[in-house]
Amino acid sequence: MTRAVLLRGVDLAAFAVAVVARLRLGGVAVAPSGPALFVQALRRMAPRSRAELYWAMRLTLVDRVQDLAAFDAVFAMVFDDASLGVDPPSRTHALPAERASAEGMGGAGQARQGGEVPWATLQSATGADRSTDEGVALPDVLPSRFAAREQEPFARFDPDDLRVLVVWLKQASARWPQRSSRRYETHPHGKRIDFRATMHNSRRTGWEPAVLVRTRPRRRPRRIVMICDVSRSMQPYSTIYLHLMRAAMQRRSPDRPEVFAFSTSLTRLTSVLAHRSPDVALARANDKVVDRYGGTHIGQCLAALLATPSGNAVRGAVVVIASDGWDSDPPDVLARAMARIRRRAWRVIWLNPRAGEPRFQPATGAMAAALPFCDIMMPAHTLAGIRAFVDVLARSRVVDGDVTP
Repeated sequence: MTRAVLLRGVDLAAFAVAVVARLRLGGVAVAPSGPALFVQALRRMAPRSRAELYWAMRLTLVDRVQDLAAFDAVFAMVFDDASLGVDPPSRTHALPAERASAEGMGGAGQARQGGEVPWATLQSATGADRSTDEGVALPDVLPSRFAAREQEPFARFDPDDLRVLVVWLKQASARWPQRSSRRYETHPHGKRIDFRATMHNSRRTGWEPAVLVRTRPRRRPRRIVMICDVSRSMQPYSTIYLHLMRAAMQRRSPDRPEVFAFSTSLTRLTSVLAHRSPDVALARANDKVVDRYGGTHIGQCLAALLATPSGNAVRGAVVVIASDGWDSDPPDVLARAMARIRRRAWRVIWLNPRAGEPRFQPATGAMAAALPFCDIMMPAHTLAGIRAFVDVLARSRVVDGDVTP
């Protein structure tokens, strides 16, 4: 049988194994028989276009509809630089006339001219293709080994699971909360008209302002300040929270996150967590925090943060406090510190892993004192909770100077 034009001279078995490995790393649950079926499909149909290769991969390697978004993302990442500049078929939308004709034929559709695929792809319901204004997507697809453990608490995860989650956290680029600056930028949907630029462009149209140049306030990422409890009661969760902030530090932003850890005292971890290697960053953080897995003094540590020059980072920032609320200090100490943080910060989010329990009540003195000064309290004790926390950050955005909650 003649080899496929796209894979001339390529070992099909090695190619199939490499593709399956990349798909599994991206979160697609490929069956053990997937590579063999894919090789058989390549030998039988001999794909001569990128669209044919796409369908050969999809029909033999994807068994679940919730894996379609992850499959499209991996396919685009691998084959975007190919010679055939065709968009991934499942991300393409049909024209109204074509969609109507396809629906009239029972949903099967017909192939378009040029060898492209029919419009028979279902839209993904996982929300993994949400794009931002900057073109950065938030992949919601979990690695295949965690597809059924989305609601499982982090306390049941072993160190090997955490290493895999570190890679997922690094790949999941969250839509960062934004703020508007005093400078303006050109934008087609801006509410402000730049009269000088409009008149300048009117020289091409006989001094008639045919096209209005619109602008909007320039947007910048808003700083995030995370204060993480590393006491003994927070041991199963503090590692995940610190890895989440370390992954956020890899983004190139002038206002990078600030991370502090506290137990009986406060320690700044921004510099050590900025290391590229997650293992090295966490090891250095453990060496720097000398009082980890001990007692808890939330009120004193928050007051110590505000008393240092690092407390200026709280101004206008999203402050995330990760703690279970078990405090050895009197509640009024924490209430005074939270009141000062509330006046400086733009938004205060409290992550309490205990809040995920069905019968949870903020009955402790510390939580009762801190809750009136928090905008949101979330459990964030599972992968679904981490995803919900990222969604809360994504919704804290600025639209032409207005803040969307």
